[in-house]
Amino acid sequence: MRHIAGAPSEGFISPHGGYAGLVAYQKALIVFQGTLRFCERFLEKRDRTVDQMTQAARSGKQNIVEGSKVSGTSKEAEIKLLNVARSSLEELLEDYRDFLRKRNVSLWSKNSREALFVRKLARKEKVSYETYVQTRSAEVVANILVCLIHQTNYLLDQLIRRLEKDFLAEGGLRERMTRARLEHRAKKRSERLT
Repeated sequence: MRHIAGAPSEGFISPHGGYAGLVAYQKALIVFQGTLRFCERFLEKRDRTVDQMTQAARSGKQNIVEGSKVSGTSKEAEIKLLNVARSSLEELLEDYRDFLRKRNVSLWSKNSREALFVRKLARKEKVSYETYVQTRSAEVVANILVCLIHQTNYLLDQLIRRLEKDFLAEGGLRERMTRARLEHRAKKRSERLT
């Protein structure tokens, strides 16, 4: 995870937070905001799907935040929360697929002209949910959000893999605490001898 700039590197609690700088979080935020707007525009307020979709979108975003904040003391919890975010977005993805199936509208293929355009647009710096969903039809917006969820999930998968490698290389909090304690004892012993 990207961590807070300028956070102290000494001690055994590693720098943590900084979720707003994660591209996965930025995409999850767009998915959340886009889902809220999608539900407002295209679904009946009383439809149970509205609550399910907004909660899944919110969970995708919020679990990235929580994982980032807990990362300083628990790599295990960080990885678990990112997996929860990933699972929530997968649930939301299926809701959008269901929406398209119910209307007998096709899902864009991964390499369709439209999906490639969304991927290209997603690489731009200042993109918000309005860029994607403001004036388009329900079917187009659903397909766009499917593309964005796939992008977010890909980024989360990459992040989780990197965290697994980092954990193998650096260990967790207990190992850092043990190293810090041993270093502290060695320093005190060295100071007594001089």
